[in-house]
Amino acid sequence: MKEFFKYTLATVTGLVLFLLIIGVLGVMSLVGAIASGEATKNVSDNTVFVINLEGALDERAEEDILGKFTGNVSQAIGLDDMLSAIKKAKENENIKGIYIEAGMFSSDSYASLQTMRNALLDFKKSGKWIVAYGDIYTQSTYYIASVADKVFMNPSGQISWHGMAAQPIFFKDLMAKFGVKMQLAKVGTYKSAPEQFTADKMSDANREQISVYINGIWDNVCKEVSASRKISVDSLNSYADRLIAFDNPVNVVKSKMVDKLIYTIEVKQEIKKLLKLEDEDAISTIGLADIKNLKSQNNQGEEIAIYYAYGNIVDSKQGGDITSQGHVIDAQVVCKDIERLMNDEDVKAVVLRVNSGGGSAYASEQIWNSIRLLKEKKPVVVSMGGMAASGGYYISCNSNWIVAEPTTITGSIGIFGMFPDFSELLTQKLGVKFDEVKTNKNSGIGSLARPINEEEMSYLNAYIDRGYDLFRMRVAEGRKMKIEEVEKVAQGRVWLGQDAFKNKLVDELGGIDKAIKKAASLAKLSEYHTSAYPGKADWTEQLFNEISSGSYIDGELQATLGEYYEPFMMLKNMNRHEAVQARMPYHLIIK
Repeated sequence: MKEFFKYTLATVTGLVLFLLIIGVLGVMSLVGAIASGEATKNVSDNTVFVINLEGALDERAEEDILGKFTGNVSQAIGLDDMLSAIKKAKENENIKGIYIEAGMFSSDSYASLQTMRNALLDFKKSGKWIVAYGDIYTQSTYYIASVADKVFMNPSGQISWHGMAAQPIFFKDLMAKFGVKMQLAKVGTYKSAPEQFTADKMSDANREQISVYINGIWDNVCKEVSASRKISVDSLNSYADRLIAFDNPVNVVKSKMVDKLIYTIEVKQEIKKLLKLEDEDAISTIGLADIKNLKSQNNQGEEIAIYYAYGNIVDSKQGGDITSQGHVIDAQVVCKDIERLMNDEDVKAVVLRVNSGGGSAYASEQIWNSIRLLKEKKPVVVSMGGMAASGGYYISCNSNWIVAEPTTITGSIGIFGMFPDFSELLTQKLGVKFDEVKTNKNSGIGSLARPINEEEMSYLNAYIDRGYDLFRMRVAEGRKMKIEEVEKVAQGRVWLGQDAFKNKLVDELGGIDKAIKKAASLAKLSEYHTSAYPGKADWTEQLFNEISSGSYIDGELQATLGEYYEPFMMLKNMNRHEAVQARMPYHLIIK
């Protein structure tokens, strides 16, 4: 009886603490919402919008309620929030300019950076100014900051300007040490995703396509920086070759990469001059968190839904994926969401914002079908983010119109199946023995006791071929092309958005703003506003997601491995994802 009361008391205490934490979080969330609303009800005259470029740029970023509670707030910046904030700053007459505070800022997607940079250029069309300052500019940060009217740097600072390099990672030899190898069935000369498990270096075809698209991205970066800073492209390449980051800062000024070397306190004086303030006057500022709460000046007319689909495409998040963390495109959830948008009479058009390197071929087909049904009722326009390749292109190809950034990575029309063979690990390394009784010749396919035999592989190859034929047919139907035309740009070949446009895989080059305008045009709307779907997770969802996902060890592993975390998680969980995949190389590291 004593033990019973002890465990009962412990359980009750745990529940009380849990409810107390939830109550505290709820109060914090409510107070924060009220405070934010009050803080941004009015913007005083002569205000500066401060953009702190720190952390990583994601497609969307949710407010980190738990981080505020624990003191470990996420540094992610949502592209959606940033674009909205820049637009509001442009429209608000009390906001006179933007101050970019450069920090350790990065993004896996130059297309996302390009979208943000173009938004800043559009802001300048209003006649307002932009000033940038940093101690150290990363290459991503400098690409953004170069739009500024004035770029300042710490007298002891540096600009990391070095060009780009792609570094695929290969696990074949590592797996061999443990007696594991990957059996492969694929279609597409350029379909390179499986190479990280089946090769120890890039194939010639893969090296060719990677070279084309990273050079294409770099050319875009150089041309845009050249136009803003009035520096020739040849000079920018010369600076990259000699690693200008390690040069004397005085020479960085001479190269026109920055306008002046000053300290933080002197930046304030520069901004006061622009605002026509006296030395003793304070500068009124507004940050991203507060400007998000400002109402947009255009909230009239019909509704255009922006549906965000980003991450790996999976059949079901509950069924397990190749990573234990991160956002995914869950086919079951997405299809239900699309059905709701289809039946919502208030929604007149849908912009599908896709940022994905693909994933499950089955899930991609399910989402494709949902888009087909949606398109029968209202216009569907795709806005491609950093990547809309393989399965990401599959779910995009049937829309009414496709808009991509010039540096979007897309295409990769191909399919593959990977089947891990653990037989050597089990039988030779670990000494496990197997025996077998079967009713039919191929009843034992997929057994851990042996690799897939030649006859079984022939059936699998035929199955993969049919999947590829279906993928090509979906593209041909959606893009109104002949199968032969699709084949010329398929074979798993990856294209930059600007090249995909030439090959008729996309209809227009530009950002999400162009996609919205096209959706309005197709729906014949003169007045419209946008709404984002699906809704972002509130604090209760964040709490339960935190409890149910990942472990402490997994979190520490992510912090330790950094950019190599995701490739290693793919290796760790390779037997958990669908065998048949339509995806890009899972995590191609571009520096």
